[in-house]
Amino acid sequence: MRSGRPSAPALPDEARAELLDFEVTRELRGLGAARAEPVARHLVAAGIYLDDDPALALAHARAASALASRIAAVREAVGLAAYHAGEFTTALAELRAARRLDGSPRHLAVMADAERGLGRPERALLLARDPAAAELDEASRVELLIVVSGARRDLGEPAAAVLLLQDEAASTRLEPWTPRLWYAYAEALLAAGRPTDAARWFVSAATVDHDEETDAAERALLLGGSDPAGESDRG
Repeated sequence: MRSGRPSAPALPDEARAELLDFEVTRELRGLGAARAEPVARHLVAAGIYLDDDPALALAHARAASALASRIAAVREAVGLAAYHAGEFTTALAELRAARRLDGSPRHLAVMADAERGLGRPERALLLARDPAAAELDEASRVELLIVVSGARRDLGEPAAAVLLLQDEAASTRLEPWTPRLWYAYAEALLAAGRPTDAARWFVSAATVDHDEETDAAERALLLGGSDPAGESDRG
């Protein structure tokens, strides 16, 4: 009799178990070697494909979950892959399951953004008020702030969206999240009817977005901003 469960995708040679994070590897030890190795390799494969082929990443994460659904890191992998694949309902369910297993609030921003993706910005705001949000590290806190600002825009409250980000955006420190923060601030300014200010911040975001995470340069040019390749006119 055939199972209704989809078959696991083939594992690429580069998905080696030893590439898995040590802490996750330690979580898998209780499975026994015969099961732990394929779980580890599917998790590594999920990470390999996450950006370029999120659907395939999700298939690998689900294959790992079929073998180890009680491991928090496995449920987390399914949730993150589902989020990247645009399967927001699955992402929320899996990230909630991961949190129940390990108690960590580290993916509150992803969960809040999944709520936005489902057209429920008010639920994103509720997640931001979770008491455990106070435990987030700085990077996760800023990501949650960006999502909450977006939720305020979704609710037709652009002035509130601007206020949420303006102090963080004014910081002179450059961090890995700075391009996304300045881009989100520019979007909030634009929604608030301040296109000139928005253009300046899109230019600023483009200037520091060396990995081209955003389309800030194109947005700046559309608004008549200066050449993003030149000196930033942030302020």
